[in-house]
Amino acid sequence: MESGANIKFSRQYEDNISFLKEEIGVGKSFDAVCREFRIAGKPAALLFINGLVNDQPATEVMKRLMLLHREEILPDTLDKLLEEGLPHFQVQAVETFDEAIGQILSGPMALVVEGVARGIIIDVRQYPARPPEEPDIERVIRGSRDGFSETLLVNTALIRRRIRDPKLRLEMIQVGKRSKSDICICYLDDVTNPELVEMVKGRLEEIQIDGLPMAEKSVEELITPGSYWNPFPRVRYTERPDVAAVHILEGHIVVMVDASPSVLIAPATYFHHVQHAEEYRQSPAPGMYIRWLRFGAILLSLLLGPLWLLVSLHPELLPESLKFIGPEEVGAFPLLLQFLIAEGAIDLMRMAAIHTPTPLGTALGIIAAVLVGEIAVKMGFLINEVILYTAIAAVGTYATPSFELAMGNRLVRLFLLLMVGFFGVTGWWVGITVSFILIATTRSFGIPYLWPLIPFNWQGLRTILVRSPVPVQNVRPSILRTLDPVRQTPLPARKPRWPRNNRGKF
Repeated sequence: MESGANIKFSRQYEDNISFLKEEIGVGKSFDAVCREFRIAGKPAALLFINGLVNDQPATEVMKRLMLLHREEILPDTLDKLLEEGLPHFQVQAVETFDEAIGQILSGPMALVVEGVARGIIIDVRQYPARPPEEPDIERVIRGSRDGFSETLLVNTALIRRRIRDPKLRLEMIQVGKRSKSDICICYLDDVTNPELVEMVKGRLEEIQIDGLPMAEKSVEELITPGSYWNPFPRVRYTERPDVAAVHILEGHIVVMVDASPSVLIAPATYFHHVQHAEEYRQSPAPGMYIRWLRFGAILLSLLLGPLWLLVSLHPELLPESLKFIGPEEVGAFPLLLQFLIAEGAIDLMRMAAIHTPTPLGTALGIIAAVLVGEIAVKMGFLINEVILYTAIAAVGTYATPSFELAMGNRLVRLFLLLMVGFFGVTGWWVGITVSFILIATTRSFGIPYLWPLIPFNWQGLRTILVRSPVPVQNVRPSILRTLDPVRQTPLPARKPRWPRNNRGKF
């Protein structure tokens, strides 16, 4: 039997089994299993991948099949097996070998029976999985402690638990000619813009790569064409199911990739990346304070270093009352080179911390503080002011909720440092202008990246500047053009729950 797509099962048991064994590697791959037995005297076989199958339900299914009598499966063997012979709730018949092989490699078992020109798929898969845990980079003081895991079914269940709406759609697409990676698209059918859904699904279906070893990151680059050299992320990543659920309710699309605990939220603007769940786990006033503090930290991480370098190179720009800001001594290296060395040292320490075992983390901190910091200053390689402003920028970087946006901001900061170092005041204004134009012209699935600032929308901008109370969050973002723009009825329009004369009585 030749190899190829769309080859259908035949009634010849031996032909079907030999082809499937050859394709999935039975006898060559130790985990590819073919268990042959008899069903009411007919030869039959179960083919599966060991390690992806739950042994207990698989054994129960096999016991039931081996106890069947001839009159229980004749005539119409396939229909009798599907309707009466298989005590499992996830079974289906497939006609082609490609469908069967794809299912086997995904985890389910395939049942082949003599005289039946179809394969029967029995979904008894059980993927290796860790329990949902709170993501390290999205921790909150109060709130849920669960997070997405590497198992797609667990992730969809976490979403279902938070959105019990019959209009919630979880559509599955397989991407990758060889990896056959499962990708799930989550959205609300009666809320999300249908054009946005079709755009995301169309871009996913156009992917022709052999595999997705980097999971969601590969998917992001494949569905956001033209963004390869743009440092700003056009989708938002999250590992928190509550954050994903909030965006689904707003009208966004969540894309989950199997084997990854991170999900993609599309579309995403610049301001989506600077908000954190902690702001909504606090009362509105503390939440607004946290948000504004974070905004300030991000601005400092972007502008403080280049601005200090500018006034240090051109002290005439400062008024008399601020003349103390510049350095008293420049040191052995030019200020620009010192900033580049300090920025590189911060990144090297971050990378070293990732690869350093936890018990050695304290030792790494001592090395960074003593050897790199103190000794570098004493030897004149760096001055105290450069270390101070680089440290402030690093704190602002790590205060940014989105690590991807933080890295984009860091590249912008390096660009501004270079422009100021080489071209002075002109370089500062050119750098600021080029960076702003880059952000302003970026789009995420057709949505302007700086909305609601550009184009200006006061209602949307107010929700970003002020952490509004939940009772007044009445509408969804207008830029998403949702089918249902209203989230809840405004408070004045609601009917009172109790008679007025009983208000305040318990």
